[in-house]
Amino acid sequence: MYPFFVLLAAILWGMTGTAQTFLDDGVSPIAVATVRSAIGGGLLLAMTILLRKINFRKWSWKWTILAAASIALFQGLFFSSIRLTGIAIGTVATIGSAPVFSGILEWILWKTRPTKVWGIATIMAILGCILLFVNNGEGAVHMGGIGLALCAGFSFAMYTNISKKLMTQEEALPAVAMTFSICALFLLPFSISGGFSWLAVAHNLWTMLFMGIMCTSIAYLLFLKGLQKITSSTAVTLSLAEPLTAAILGVFLVGEYLSVTSWIGVVMLLGGIVVLTFGGRKKI
Repeated sequence: MYPFFVLLAAILWGMTGTAQTFLDDGVSPIAVATVRSAIGGGLLLAMTILLRKINFRKWSWKWTILAAASIALFQGLFFSSIRLTGIAIGTVATIGSAPVFSGILEWILWKTRPTKVWGIATIMAILGCILLFVNNGEGAVHMGGIGLALCAGFSFAMYTNISKKLMTQEEALPAVAMTFSICALFLLPFSISGGFSWLAVAHNLWTMLFMGIMCTSIAYLLFLKGLQKITSSTAVTLSLAEPLTAAILGVFLVGEYLSVTSWIGVVMLLGGIVVLTFGGRKKI
Protein backbone atom coordinates (compact mmCIF):
# COMPACT_ATOMS: atom_id res chain seq x y z
CA MET A 1 0.00 0.00 0.00
CA TYR A 2 2.75 2.50 0.92
CA PRO A 3 4.45 2.43 -2.53
CA PHE A 4 1.08 3.39 -4.02
CA PHE A 5 0.96 6.51 -1.83
CA VAL A 6 4.26 7.61 -3.39
CA LEU A 7 2.97 6.76 -6.88
CA LEU A 8 -0.14 8.86 -6.33
CA ALA A 9 2.07 11.72 -5.13
CA ALA A 10 4.21 11.46 -8.26
CA ILE A 11 1.11 11.46 -10.49
CA LEU A 12 -0.06 14.68 -8.81
CA TRP A 13 3.41 16.22 -9.28
CA GLY A 14 3.23 15.23 -12.93
CA MET A 15 0.14 17.40 -13.33
CA THR A 16 2.15 20.51 -12.47
CA GLY A 17 3.61 20.99 -15.95
CA THR A 18 0.20 20.71 -17.62
CA ALA A 19 -1.33 23.06 -15.03
CA GLN A 20 1.34 25.69 -15.73
CA THR A 21 0.23 25.90 -19.36
CA PHE A 22 -2.91 27.63 -18.07
CA LEU A 23 -0.87 30.46 -16.52
CA ASP A 24 -0.18 33.70 -18.39
CA ASP A 25 3.07 33.88 -20.34
CA GLY A 26 5.92 35.61 -18.57
CA VAL A 27 5.06 34.48 -15.04
CA SER A 28 8.31 33.74 -13.23
CA PRO A 29 8.81 30.01 -12.44
CA ILE A 30 10.34 30.97 -9.07
CA ALA A 31 7.24 33.05 -8.29
CA VAL A 32 5.10 30.01 -9.17
CA ALA A 33 7.19 27.84 -6.82
CA THR A 34 6.88 30.46 -4.05
CA VAL A 35 3.10 30.81 -4.34
CA ARG A 36 2.64 27.06 -4.69
CA SER A 37 4.66 26.45 -1.51
CA ALA A 38 2.89 29.25 0.36
CA ILE A 39 -0.57 27.93 -0.51
CA GLY A 40 0.33 24.29 0.09
CA GLY A 41 2.19 24.91 3.33
CA GLY A 42 0.04 27.76 4.62
CA LEU A 43 -3.24 25.88 4.23
CA LEU A 44 -1.92 22.85 6.10
CA LEU A 45 -0.29 25.03 8.75
CA ALA A 46 -3.62 26.70 9.48
CA MET A 47 -5.23 23.24 9.74
CA THR A 48 -2.56 21.93 12.11
CA ILE A 49 -2.90 24.97 14.37
CA LEU A 50 -6.70 24.67 14.45
CA LEU A 51 -6.46 20.93 15.15
CA ARG A 52 -3.70 21.54 17.73
CA LYS A 53 -1.44 19.03 16.02
CA ILE A 54 1.71 21.10 16.39
CA ASN A 55 3.84 22.13 19.34
CA PHE A 56 6.23 24.88 18.22
CA ARG A 57 8.31 24.70 21.40
CA LYS A 58 9.06 20.99 21.01
CA TRP A 59 9.16 20.94 17.23
CA SER A 60 12.03 19.25 15.29
CA TRP A 61 13.33 22.55 13.92
CA LYS A 62 16.69 21.27 12.68
CA TRP A 63 15.29 18.60 10.37
CA THR A 64 12.41 20.82 9.22
CA ILE A 65 14.69 23.72 8.25
CA LEU A 66 17.04 21.32 6.43
CA ALA A 67 14.07 19.77 4.57
CA ALA A 68 12.70 23.21 3.65
CA ALA A 69 16.11 24.40 2.44
CA SER A 70 16.54 21.23 0.35
CA ILE A 71 13.17 21.49 -1.38
CA ALA A 72 13.64 25.25 -1.95
CA LEU A 73 17.05 24.58 -3.49
CA PHE A 74 15.55 21.82 -5.62
CA GLN A 75 12.93 24.13 -7.10
CA GLY A 76 15.34 27.00 -7.70
CA LEU A 77 18.04 24.80 -9.25
CA PHE A 78 15.58 22.84 -11.39
CA PHE A 79 13.87 25.91 -12.83
CA SER A 80 17.27 27.50 -13.50
CA SER A 81 18.54 24.35 -15.23
CA ILE A 82 15.62 24.04 -17.64
CA ARG A 83 16.11 27.65 -18.73
CA LEU A 84 19.64 26.72 -19.85
CA THR A 85 19.14 23.15 -21.09
CA GLY A 86 15.47 23.04 -22.10
CA ILE A 87 12.69 21.19 -20.31
CA ALA A 88 13.49 17.73 -21.70
CA ILE A 89 17.21 17.51 -20.89
CA GLY A 90 16.81 19.36 -17.59
CA THR A 91 14.05 16.99 -16.50
CA VAL A 92 15.99 13.86 -17.45
CA ALA A 93 19.18 15.03 -15.70
CA THR A 94 17.32 16.10 -12.56
CA ILE A 95 14.74 13.34 -12.12
CA GLY A 96 17.05 10.66 -13.52
CA SER A 97 19.93 11.49 -11.16
CA ALA A 98 17.81 11.80 -8.01
CA PRO A 99 17.33 8.01 -7.42
CA VAL A 100 21.07 7.41 -7.77
CA PHE A 101 21.92 10.20 -5.33
CA SER A 102 19.23 8.98 -2.94
CA GLY A 103 20.58 5.42 -2.94
CA ILE A 104 24.11 6.69 -2.26
CA LEU A 105 22.98 9.08 0.51
CA GLU A 106 20.87 6.37 2.13
CA TRP A 107 23.88 4.05 2.12
CA ILE A 108 26.22 6.70 3.58
CA LEU A 109 23.87 8.38 6.08
CA TRP A 110 21.69 5.52 7.30
CA LYS A 111 23.89 2.50 6.40
CA THR A 112 21.03 1.02 4.36
CA ARG A 113 22.37 -0.79 1.33
CA PRO A 114 20.08 -0.56 -1.76
CA THR A 115 18.48 -3.84 -2.82
CA LYS A 116 18.93 -5.66 -6.14
CA VAL A 117 15.26 -5.04 -6.96
CA TRP A 118 15.81 -1.30 -6.46
CA GLY A 119 18.88 -1.41 -8.71
CA ILE A 120 17.09 -3.21 -11.56
CA ALA A 121 13.99 -1.00 -11.29
CA THR A 122 16.05 2.19 -11.13
CA ILE A 123 18.11 1.32 -14.22
CA MET A 124 14.92 0.48 -16.15
CA ALA A 125 13.22 3.69 -15.03
CA ILE A 126 16.19 5.97 -15.80
CA LEU A 127 16.68 4.42 -19.27
CA GLY A 128 12.96 4.82 -19.85
CA CYS A 129 13.16 8.45 -18.76
CA ILE A 130 16.02 9.11 -21.21
CA LEU A 131 14.17 7.41 -24.09
CA LEU A 132 10.99 9.29 -23.23
CA PHE A 133 12.64 12.65 -23.82
CA VAL A 134 15.47 11.73 -26.21
CA ASN A 135 13.78 13.22 -29.29
CA ASN A 136 12.37 16.22 -27.46
CA GLY A 137 15.61 17.76 -26.22
CA GLU A 138 17.60 20.71 -27.47
CA GLY A 139 20.32 20.31 -30.09
CA ALA A 140 23.19 21.57 -27.91
CA VAL A 141 23.80 20.58 -24.31
CA HIS A 142 24.57 23.41 -21.88
CA MET A 143 27.04 21.93 -19.39
CA GLY A 144 26.29 24.59 -16.78
CA GLY A 145 22.59 23.71 -17.02
CA ILE A 146 23.39 20.01 -16.66
CA GLY A 147 25.41 20.82 -13.54
CA LEU A 148 22.46 22.74 -12.07
CA ALA A 149 20.14 19.83 -12.93
CA LEU A 150 22.42 17.34 -11.16
CA CYS A 151 22.52 19.65 -8.13
CA ALA A 152 18.71 19.76 -8.26
CA GLY A 153 18.58 15.95 -8.31
CA PHE A 154 20.92 15.85 -5.31
CA SER A 155 18.73 18.41 -3.49
CA PHE A 156 15.60 16.31 -4.00
CA ALA A 157 17.46 13.22 -2.77
CA MET A 158 18.56 15.22 0.29
CA TYR A 159 14.97 16.36 0.91
CA THR A 160 13.74 12.76 0.80
CA ASN A 161 16.42 11.46 3.17
CA ILE A 162 15.97 14.36 5.59
CA SER A 163 12.18 13.95 5.51
CA LYS A 164 12.64 10.27 6.34
CA LYS A 165 14.39 11.37 9.53
CA LEU A 166 11.78 14.06 10.22
CA MET A 167 9.00 11.49 9.91
CA THR A 168 10.46 9.49 12.80
CA GLN A 169 9.76 12.47 15.07
CA GLU A 170 6.69 14.23 13.62
CA GLU A 171 3.39 13.41 11.88
CA ALA A 172 3.03 13.87 8.13
CA LEU A 173 0.45 16.69 8.24
CA PRO A 174 2.41 19.17 10.40
CA ALA A 175 5.69 18.09 8.75
CA VAL A 176 4.47 19.11 5.27
CA ALA A 177 2.86 22.26 6.69
CA MET A 178 6.03 23.46 8.38
CA THR A 179 8.42 22.41 5.60
CA PHE A 180 6.58 24.23 2.81
CA SER A 181 5.71 27.30 4.85
CA ILE A 182 9.43 27.76 5.58
CA CYS A 183 10.26 26.85 1.96
CA ALA A 184 8.03 29.72 0.76
CA LEU A 185 9.92 32.12 3.04
CA PHE A 186 13.24 30.92 1.60
CA LEU A 187 11.99 31.46 -1.99
CA LEU A 188 10.26 34.81 -1.39
CA PRO A 189 13.35 37.07 -1.74
CA PHE A 190 14.06 35.58 -5.20
CA SER A 191 10.53 36.12 -6.53
CA ILE A 192 9.31 39.35 -4.94
CA SER A 193 10.95 41.64 -7.54
CA GLY A 194 8.58 40.44 -10.26
CA GLY A 195 5.51 41.00 -8.10
CA PHE A 196 2.41 38.87 -7.72
CA SER A 197 -0.16 41.03 -9.55
CA TRP A 198 -0.70 38.15 -11.98
CA LEU A 199 -2.64 36.36 -9.21
CA ALA A 200 -5.44 38.92 -9.65
CA VAL A 201 -6.34 37.18 -12.93
CA ALA A 202 -8.94 34.48 -12.21
CA HIS A 203 -7.44 31.62 -14.26
CA ASN A 204 -3.99 32.24 -12.75
CA LEU A 205 -5.41 32.15 -9.22
CA TRP A 206 -7.42 28.96 -9.80
CA THR A 207 -4.40 27.30 -11.40
CA MET A 208 -2.21 28.19 -8.41
CA LEU A 209 -4.86 26.94 -5.96
CA PHE A 210 -4.88 23.60 -7.79
CA MET A 211 -1.08 23.44 -7.78
CA GLY A 212 -0.89 24.48 -4.13
CA ILE A 213 -3.58 22.17 -2.78
CA MET A 214 -3.43 19.11 -5.03
CA CYS A 215 0.16 19.16 -6.33
CA THR A 216 1.74 20.29 -3.05
CA SER A 217 -0.40 19.76 0.07
CA ILE A 218 -2.01 16.44 -0.87
CA ALA A 219 0.92 15.20 -2.99
CA TYR A 220 3.55 15.68 -0.30
CA LEU A 221 1.24 14.31 2.40
CA LEU A 222 0.96 11.12 0.33
CA PHE A 223 4.72 11.11 -0.31
CA LEU A 224 5.61 11.40 3.38
CA LYS A 225 2.95 8.85 4.29
CA GLY A 226 4.56 6.36 1.93
CA LEU A 227 8.03 7.33 3.12
CA GLN A 228 7.14 6.09 6.61
CA LYS A 229 7.30 2.44 5.49
CA ILE A 230 9.59 2.35 2.45
CA THR A 231 13.20 3.41 1.93
CA SER A 232 14.21 6.84 0.62
CA SER A 233 15.82 5.31 -2.47
CA THR A 234 12.65 3.37 -3.33
CA ALA A 235 10.49 6.47 -2.86
CA VAL A 236 12.67 8.57 -5.17
CA THR A 237 12.68 5.88 -7.87
CA LEU A 238 8.89 5.61 -7.67
CA SER A 239 8.72 9.39 -8.08
CA LEU A 240 9.89 8.84 -11.68
CA ALA A 241 6.18 8.40 -12.35
CA GLU A 242 6.16 12.23 -12.38
CA PRO A 243 7.71 12.74 -15.86
CA LEU A 244 5.72 9.75 -17.10
CA THR A 245 2.48 11.42 -16.00
CA ALA A 246 3.57 14.75 -17.47
CA ALA A 247 4.34 13.13 -20.84
CA ILE A 248 1.04 11.25 -21.04
CA LEU A 249 -0.97 14.33 -20.04
CA GLY A 250 0.96 16.32 -22.63
CA VAL A 251 -0.17 13.90 -25.34
CA PHE A 252 -3.82 13.60 -24.36
CA LEU A 253 -4.56 17.08 -22.98
CA VAL A 254 -2.10 19.47 -24.58
CA GLY A 255 -1.77 17.72 -27.95
CA GLU A 256 1.96 17.01 -27.80
CA TYR A 257 3.54 14.28 -29.93
CA LEU A 258 5.55 11.28 -28.70
CA SER A 259 7.76 9.32 -31.07
CA VAL A 260 8.04 5.53 -31.13
CA THR A 261 11.28 5.83 -29.11
CA SER A 262 9.47 7.91 -26.51
CA TRP A 263 6.69 5.34 -26.21
CA ILE A 264 9.34 2.64 -25.63
CA GLY A 265 10.60 4.87 -22.84
CA VAL A 266 7.09 5.04 -21.40
CA VAL A 267 6.91 1.23 -21.34
CA MET A 268 10.35 0.95 -19.67
CA LEU A 269 9.41 3.55 -17.07
CA LEU A 270 6.22 1.68 -16.30
CA GLY A 271 8.16 -1.57 -16.14
CA GLY A 272 10.63 -0.16 -13.64
CA ILE A 273 7.82 1.15 -11.44
CA VAL A 274 5.96 -2.18 -11.57
CA VAL A 275 9.13 -4.11 -10.68
CA LEU A 276 9.80 -1.85 -7.71
CA THR A 277 6.19 -1.73 -6.49
CA PHE A 278 5.57 -5.47 -6.55
CA GLY A 279 9.10 -6.90 -6.48
CA GLY A 280 10.03 -4.67 -3.57
CA ARG A 281 7.40 -6.20 -1.29
CA LYS A 282 9.87 -8.94 -0.46
CA LYS A 283 12.78 -7.38 1.34
CA ILE A 284 16.12 -8.52 -0.01
